[in-house]
Amino acid sequence: MSGSITLGIYEKALKSPAEPDDWDAFMSQVAADGFTFMDLSIDESDKRMARLDWTAAQASAFRQAADRQGVQVGGICLSCHRKVGPGSADPAIRRQAYEIFLKAIDLAHEAGIPLIQVAGYYAYYENPDPGQRARYVEVLAKAAEYAAQAGVMLGIENVDGNDITSITRGLSICDQVGSSWLSMYPDIGNLYEQELDAVAELRAGAGRMLAIHVKDVLPGQPRRITMGEGCADFPTAFAELARQSWSGRIMLEMWNDDSDQADQIVTNARKKVETWLRGAGMEVLAPRG
Repeated sequence: MSGSITLGIYEKALKSPAEPDDWDAFMSQVAADGFTFMDLSIDESDKRMARLDWTAAQASAFRQAADRQGVQVGGICLSCHRKVGPGSADPAIRRQAYEIFLKAIDLAHEAGIPLIQVAGYYAYYENPDPGQRARYVEVLAKAAEYAAQAGVMLGIENVDGNDITSITRGLSICDQVGSSWLSMYPDIGNLYEQELDAVAELRAGAGRMLAIHVKDVLPGQPRRITMGEGCADFPTAFAELARQSWSGRIMLEMWNDDSDQADQIVTNARKKVETWLRGAGMEVLAPRG
């Protein structure tokens, strides 16, 4: 039995609305460009980190706009932990990282968002030390306990750099934490950027991948490579997913920097991904009208 896939798009691939809170205008792009869902970004910028302090009414308004436009919210990309490292040597920074987890989980609960992508950086801007991984795990374990109470899944992303760079490294942390609410949200592009055996990594993740990111890359260049022009071998990776009969959400991670051509860029990328998926024998579900 082949897997069935719904395709989504990253918030940063789309044009920002003229009014910051005009979520209807924003979500309409997702539907018009042929996607089922969108992932919300909470990155290192002050503007997006402020979303952690949304009121229940703001979270509800965001969700209602998605519902009106017929768009799902697949998850929150919680990449601000690159700036505020859970594995930091500074206890104050670790407390702040934990508070970010709590606020993000509360936001996901209020907005009806099922999944938070956890960045696999221990303490990105600090010099590596032997205790970083253990401190990261300690903070993440407490976050997973809170997520379980809220009914929100956490998925670790394998990242660029030197920390959780593979699915197998992420799974070792999931095993150590031991929570049913913590699993993997792999990034296929990052596997190729790290020049890993992507098929072996995806095979190791069988049954433990909540959703998947796709983006094209080059070695040492994990961002802003046009889909189909990098080194990521998506047909081979998707063939492995088909072998597993993997079904779920695949999100196209792109940065179009509010380009006037954003709609065309993401539509072209979606069509390429659909071709690769169907070539692997996987069914791509159309957005619900």
